Amino acid sequence: MSALSITNVTKSFGDNHILKGISLEAEAGEFIALVGPSGCGKSTLLRIVAGLEGADSGEIVAGGRDLTRLVAAERNVAMVFQSYALYPHLTAGQNIAVPLAMRNLTSLQRLPMIGSMLPGQKAIRKDILRQVTDMARSLKIDHLLDRKPGQMSGGQRQRVALARAMVRQPGLFLMDEPLSNLDANLRVHARGEIVDLHRRAGVPTLYVTHDQAEALSMADRVAVMMSGSLLQLAAPEVIYDDPAHIEVAKFVGQPRINTIASRVDADGAVTLGTWRLQPHERLVPGTDITVAIRSEFLSIADMGTPGLPAHIERLEFLGSEVIVYTKLDAIGESMVVKLAPSDARGLVAGKPVTIVPQGERLMVFGADGARLRADLTFTTLLERAHG
Repeated sequence: MSALSITNVTKSFGDNHILKGISLEAEAGEFIALVGPSGCGKSTLLRIVAGLEGADSGEIVAGGRDLTRLVAAERNVAMVFQSYALYPHLTAGQNIAVPLAMRNLTSLQRLPMIGSMLPGQKAIRKDILRQVTDMARSLKIDHLLDRKPGQMSGGQRQRVALARAMVRQPGLFLMDEPLSNLDANLRVHARGEIVDLHRRAGVPTLYVTHDQAEALSMADRVAVMMSGSLLQLAAPEVIYDDPAHIEVAKFVGQPRINTIASRVDADGAVTLGTWRLQPHERLVPGTDITVAIRSEFLSIADMGTPGLPAHIERLEFLGSEVIVYTKLDAIGESMVVKLAPSDARGLVAGKPVTIVPQGERLMVFGADGARLRADLTFTTLLERAHG
């Protein structure tokens, strides 16, 4: 049995269908990143799992318990929000202690004056302080325990929020873009910290982000959502190298994957400008398709080399790589090429060049966006079209 099972969850607000039957499973200790554009439903799904929103239909089971109709307090789920949601009037130590106090102290024991006079309260408070101190020390924030959120940096507040989530030892972690308020350098460092904390906890984690770099670098599997639907759930390398849908291919990868709309000829072949790809038995004549290729699997050669004639529109130097924006002469389609700086020497805007495919990396998608397992090889691209 999976540690977390989400089955056919739907959610609508009026006529707006936010989630359209989402299903996924996570194993114990698995880190799943939910990615997709704003409004695709990923944060809504997280809030439903946390119990902060109710689903219209579907089932959520974690650790063998049906959570579907339980209130948030009964779910043993910890959630880290984008804003961190720290109490501004409490110190870091008091913020971290909140879930432990709520779970281990009665309502009377939590009262400032009366609580201290009740039997057992001091022992419980002492144990809570020990757990808070141990957790803060493990996150290297024990020196911040007496500070309030307004006295801390964004990275420090993020660690306090993580400590508050972890100290309760939940059965499930939910994180809603916890790094979005950090600067670029701190985000890279924080990724490693979150993954390390997740591994120590050993429970399933659902991590919402719109940043594909976070998803690919942190997750065991990536779930790509679009318009309330789950298009693909797979390991990061599969999502990148073997996308099941054209929208997955477009969303994951920087720069965006190159796509060229085409149509299957009567004999099952595909023509791209002045070049013809050999027929494939799985391509249906007369149907519309999209041919896609990532920028790193293209190179640029001088005119006259076998390939696709083009001209350079502009270049972007990014230090370790150069992004070259070109336009194909025959069909006017744009094509982006990623090169090492040494391979981009002598290239300038306006220069006529030839785009040369490298390796067997062409992907084909049908008119509905679904992947067609009729992938064409670059070797077939080198056969010039007749006429």
